[in-house]
Amino acid sequence: MSEPGLEVLDTTLQKTHEWINETARVAHVDHPTAYKALRAVLHALRDRLPIQEAVHFSAQLPMLMRGLFFDGWRPANTPIKFSQQQFLSIISESIVGVKGVDPLRITRSVFAVINHHISSGEVEKVRNVLPKDLQALWPEPLAIEMT
Repeated sequence: MSEPGLEVLDTTLQKTHEWINETARVAHVDHPTAYKALRAVLHALRDRLPIQEAVHFSAQLPMLMRGLFFDGWRPANTPIKFSQQQFLSIISESIVGVKGVDPLRITRSVFAVINHHISSGEVEKVRNVLPKDLQALWPEPLAIEMT
């Protein structure tokens, strides 16, 4: 149990673990690899997005994940234009020390986790900003019927 006034830290840590656990499950990797994959995909996505879209997207991330998203960001250098192959190479290079991880599979897994935690409207906005070859990596969010 946290000290009064610090509950927000427990909540963001719990939500971050949920993202890591789900990534590990969906991608069939261990937790350290899931963390590296989340970081790699979020950083590559952040660097490809226009500043305003990156900021809007990040607002729906848990606080700790938002910090991870912006860690090392150089907004003056964004967006960086790169192809699907370059995007996947960035993911592969960022998952340092992990052998046998398919960057295409890991990227699609992380995007599936994002679809689960971020509103479908925001996901669609972000996807639509990306070029078609990068959109192809990201599955469309499933529409949820309201009853």
